[in-house]
Amino acid sequence: MIHFLKHAHRKLLITKLYSKYVSDNATIQQDVEQTVLVRGCRVNPNTTKKKFHHLMLYYPEFAHVFFWRINARYHPWKPYFVRDFNCKIFGSTKIAGGLMCYHPFATVINAKSIGKNFQFRNSLTIGNKFNDNTLVPVIGDNVVVGANVAIIGDITIGNNVIIGAGSVVVKDVPSNSVVAGNPAKIIRSLHNE
Repeated sequence: MIHFLKHAHRKLLITKLYSKYVSDNATIQQDVEQTVLVRGCRVNPNTTKKKFHHLMLYYPEFAHVFFWRINARYHPWKPYFVRDFNCKIFGSTKIAGGLMCYHPFATVINAKSIGKNFQFRNSLTIGNKFNDNTLVPVIGDNVVVGANVAIIGDITIGNNVIIGAGSVVVKDVPSNSVVAGNPAKIIRSLHNE
């Protein structure tokens, strides 16, 4: 009975969060749609509201991104949905819609900007060089980053890029590339795919 009441309470909170923050926010709606698409969730009815409910109930990683989006680091309802991931996304980092993460443990993101449909995994470091926050990366659209990756300095990552797990990226990466290694090197082009 207690589990049922907690679940019902969370659903009520989600309904209020949706009305206040999601119903008129295209960026958060893009996060919802991209996360459902990439994770292969089947939600019925197929509405943004129902998808948001599903993600908030079953994907604490999504909830973490949501509370960052609404700039609510200490929101009183956050503990109902989010675990302590030790993930920091700098408030100065501009990230377009479609942001999605898998297990955002031990992650720090400090970039000038990140384009749409950015995906990342655990132990990601995106940051400055020489402790100078003017020397941070710009990351394009449709970039997928593996686990344990470091992207450091005043560099540009193009569009449609895949960065392999364990890579250290300290130089520009052109669009339509797969890079991996330490230091990261282009291992394949995506032009013909």
